[in-house]
Amino acid sequence: MKLDDLLGEYYELEQQLADPEVHADQTRARTLGKRYSQLTPIIEAYRALKEVENDIDAARELAAEDSSFAEEADRLTEEAERLTERLRVLLVPRDPSDDKNLIMEVKAGEGGEESALFAGDLVRMYLRYAERQGWKTEVIDATHSDLGGYKDITIAFKNKGTPEPGAGVWPMLKFEGGVHRVQRVPVTESQGRIHTSAAGVLVVPEAEEVEVEIHAKDLRIDVYRSSGPGGQSVNTTDSAVRITHLPTGIVASCQNEKSQLQNKEQAMRILRARIYAEAQASADAEASAERKSQVRTVDRSERVRTYNFPENRISDHRVGFKAYNLDQVLDGELDGVVKALVDADTKERLEAAQSS
Repeated sequence: MKLDDLLGEYYELEQQLADPEVHADQTRARTLGKRYSQLTPIIEAYRALKEVENDIDAARELAAEDSSFAEEADRLTEEAERLTERLRVLLVPRDPSDDKNLIMEVKAGEGGEESALFAGDLVRMYLRYAERQGWKTEVIDATHSDLGGYKDITIAFKNKGTPEPGAGVWPMLKFEGGVHRVQRVPVTESQGRIHTSAAGVLVVPEAEEVEVEIHAKDLRIDVYRSSGPGGQSVNTTDSAVRITHLPTGIVASCQNEKSQLQNKEQAMRILRARIYAEAQASADAEASAERKSQVRTVDRSERVRTYNFPENRISDHRVGFKAYNLDQVLDGELDGVVKALVDADTKERLEAAQSS
């Protein structure tokens, strides 16, 4: 969409949101408000750019009488270049899921207890990062391991308000999906040898009920007893729930809550997100070659990252990122690797937009 069209839409939204009758329909008001919030950073960047360009013209005129204004014109020109680049990035076609919350699953892989402990390290890393970003988190379901890690865990990450384009939960964490590999001496290793193990991370945007239509006749619901570490029973009633969506074969389960009804609600929440993600993947598969490259970037089957403890090194294999601050990253300082992935995605989107 052209900038002029966005300006027209923005001013129209302002008029609509100023109309008291619009707010009588809360759903409509929320939808309009969300779109207005999305457009605001673009319009603000555009206005700032126009203001700087006017100041540049004025400074150049005054430079004929006072040479100090020539330096001011140069400084303003650099500012205009920065704002132009920001506006260009803001105008890049967005991922339709950018405003959504996110559901993350972390599963222990090869490596037994060490893998489960590493899964626990990843969970702590993501929770710390979310705390730094001001996001809310909610553990939906979890199965602990005997030594304190996780066999698997499902966590919801929630935006705080309407995020600025590119700054929400989904755009910043959507590239975490894949196989994460760790190289270190496990706590279970008595000889001090370095082992390699892995954990899997799956991320999907959380879908609203209205976005995914699920019919009761398409569901098979099984109930069973919740279990703790090592399969130990922690509940004497059949409160755990497993739901299978028959048309797609997608399965979701939950055992964390105390009641069967609560577990069913949480399992439906996970199921809805997985079905939505499956539908998005199908749509992506039919998209242009440029969009397919985006899908490849977040391919869940790829080994995406290695955490090397002896060298305190973290490496992301998709974008060639490497840093020697693994201890800080595991403490939630993910900014460097997240920025590298987001920048690579933005570059691809810009190139795709220019070639189309």
